[in-house]
Amino acid sequence: MALASSVKVVLGSLAFAIFWVLAVFPAVPFLPIGKDAGSLLAAILMVVFQVLTPDQAYKAIDLPTLGLLLGTMVVSVYLKRADMFKYLENLLSWKSKGAKDLLFRICLISAISSALFTIDTSCVVLTEFVLKIARQHNLPPEPFLLALASSANIGSSATPIGNPQNLVIAVQSKISFGSFLSGILPAMLVGVVVNALILLSMYWRLLSIQKDETDAAVDVVEEEDVDSHRFSPAMMSHITSLNSQEWYSRLETINEQGSPNVHGNMDHVETIRNRLSSNENEIHRVPCGTLDSARNSSASKELEVVVSSPKREEIIPSKIVVRSMDRLRDALSIESSEGKEDLTIRWQRMLWKSCVYLITIGMLIALLMGLSMSWTTITAALALVVLDFKESRPCLEKVSYSLLIFSCGMFITVDGFNKTGIPSTLWALIAPYAQIDHASGIAVLAIVVLLLSNLASSIPTVLLLGGQVAESAAVISAVHEKKAWLILAWVSTVVGNLSLLESAAYLTVCEEARSAPRLGYTLSFWSHLKFGLPSTLIVTAIGLILIR
Repeated sequence: MALASSVKVVLGSLAFAIFWVLAVFPAVPFLPIGKDAGSLLAAILMVVFQVLTPDQAYKAIDLPTLGLLLGTMVVSVYLKRADMFKYLENLLSWKSKGAKDLLFRICLISAISSALFTIDTSCVVLTEFVLKIARQHNLPPEPFLLALASSANIGSSATPIGNPQNLVIAVQSKISFGSFLSGILPAMLVGVVVNALILLSMYWRLLSIQKDETDAAVDVVEEEDVDSHRFSPAMMSHITSLNSQEWYSRLETINEQGSPNVHGNMDHVETIRNRLSSNENEIHRVPCGTLDSARNSSASKELEVVVSSPKREEIIPSKIVVRSMDRLRDALSIESSEGKEDLTIRWQRMLWKSCVYLITIGMLIALLMGLSMSWTTITAALALVVLDFKESRPCLEKVSYSLLIFSCGMFITVDGFNKTGIPSTLWALIAPYAQIDHASGIAVLAIVVLLLSNLASSIPTVLLLGGQVAESAAVISAVHEKKAWLILAWVSTVVGNLSLLESAAYLTVCEEARSAPRLGYTLSFWSHLKFGLPSTLIVTAIGLILIR
């Protein structure tokens, strides 16, 4: 494509420069509006500068990609509500054999969850748990946070729904979900293992330090764990026993001090004592501490009547026990009805969670069968909304609409920049050296993608280079065209491990780790770079060899 007029080239480049600055540095002092508003501003400037017409701007918005993005975000929200990520957290701590085993588990689970449930959701949910388990075992958080973010990046490359740039590639290339997965999965699995080995080699000595029991951190207990602890009848039995002895002594005092009919009242005392003992055994069978308190209070009040009454002979002891048994029967019926209600709610919850998992599995199967990815994910999302049978606003409000807004503005801005002819002209200079039928050409293409992804982030890089790279590869063969798209997906994703500033996964993990209550931890730029640089270069190179 030839260069446009000089006016369009200058104005289009200016609009794209504004987009790039606000996307990479969203808090610039002269225009601190953020990347989302900056994306819309650049899109409007493309139309105002007449680089694009309004109709061309609307057509530039990739609706299938937005639909796929929206559907995956809604499904992820309902999976989180269904405790899917709590089960993943349990896998991290289940029969753990030490710090090294824990680090390897984090790498594996982070990669798999990012591939299936999107990278942002996995990082948000798992970060706090990783910090918590590191604190509980008196371990340094740094290697585990690095394992979480880096493995999430590598794992998300395996599927079209793993990250936004893969969504764009899957829609533009029309590669099926199954072909995408089979093409990158071997590289992803080997990359995760190699990444874990690099982490282990760098932090081996730190992870080998034995836990000092005297300096171990206090376990962080969640509120639901605190609420689940209740006093059992066994814990309250000694209190009940003491109260029973007090009752007996008070009854004996009544007969010794106030009644002329000592023998008759002693018979009453024995009768009450026997009945209270049997009553106490019945109460001990009730699994609730509050019933013990109610029994003690009720019995004490009945005995106060005996003490204060001037006509103690007229008090029939059996009435005391009958009234206590009535109260006990009422309490038991209330406890039984509450237990039945709780059991019903639990079964309803389990049934709903099972349906959520079945719908998600059905969505993945439909994607593997080659059905439309955007319509499949949207259908699954709507099925979950209907199945919930509640007001959907609380769940839909958790969707990242700012990402959708950013994507709309980005599609328009990048399309306007492409129409200036600058990207195609630059690619024409590079294309002869980036042919993917040679190892050197693949290396050149990977270096170009790596540099652009760190300069302009991954999604704009895919939008700028995708069509150009695929067109050059299609001249060789259709197989090479598909391989070019997969290489673009692999490199543009894994390159996120190079810098803290480029990757959405690292930004998410750093923000969540910094703001975690009582567990805050700051991951520094340089501590990451000493791991990110070798890991990115090695894992990227291995993946380029394995991608088919």
